[in-house]
Amino acid sequence: MTEFSEAAKIGLSPSGLEVVLRQVGAERYHNRHPYHQRMVNGDLTRGELQAWALNRYCYQAMIPRKDAIILARSEDPALRAAWRLRIEDHDGEDGWSGGIAKWLHLATSLGLDADAVKSERWALPATRFAVGAYYSFCAERPLLQAVASSLTELFSPVIISERVPAMLARYPYITEDTLAYFRKRPEQASRDSDFALAYAKKHAVTPELQQSVIDALVFKCDLLWAMLDALQHAYGEPGNVPPGAFCPEEAG
Repeated sequence: MTEFSEAAKIGLSPSGLEVVLRQVGAERYHNRHPYHQRMVNGDLTRGELQAWALNRYCYQAMIPRKDAIILARSEDPALRAAWRLRIEDHDGEDGWSGGIAKWLHLATSLGLDADAVKSERWALPATRFAVGAYYSFCAERPLLQAVASSLTELFSPVIISERVPAMLARYPYITEDTLAYFRKRPEQASRDSDFALAYAKKHAVTPELQQSVIDALVFKCDLLWAMLDALQHAYGEPGNVPPGAFCPEEAG
């Protein structure tokens, strides 16, 4: 399936599995993508940043739904107790005081209409397919793989540490208030990834299960990469915006 497909064939120790998982992130996480690199270098137009925020909203809004699926599938009270914190992080106490609301604030601070963002009607087709694929993966694959797919959060603090200071320095219309979503995310992501990593190391007890964990992380990295591929294709080159998708010049 991947260049990592032989990694667990003979069996790895828990620490050895972690080494491979971190290698996957080092090689495939989307902080290496050209769209992200253009973002941190200050090279995106306002319209490209709007497109990123709008399409990423679709992903953010789906996260508590896929987490609810994982929670419902688990027979382990400890997993359920830990996993429900993820839903609270995104939905808040009333549904609109958590991470999703903060991401919507990011999008509207960039000049987008809140109702248009929430409707997701301007999202790229590839975004819709990617978001749906992730939801289906967590609903249909073995629970261990569903949990392991969240291990991209191991690398989330890295991309945030690159993104936030660069955006504040290089885009004069972006403020700390614009990026309020990111204030708590490194701490939340570290908490969640520590739990998911420990769970994967505990339950991936055969070479086959270890490989399934590795493959789940590869799948998730590929999915996040593909979302940026779609943005780069649609907005990084003129004339490639799909019919019905967000057009910066029409958004105002």
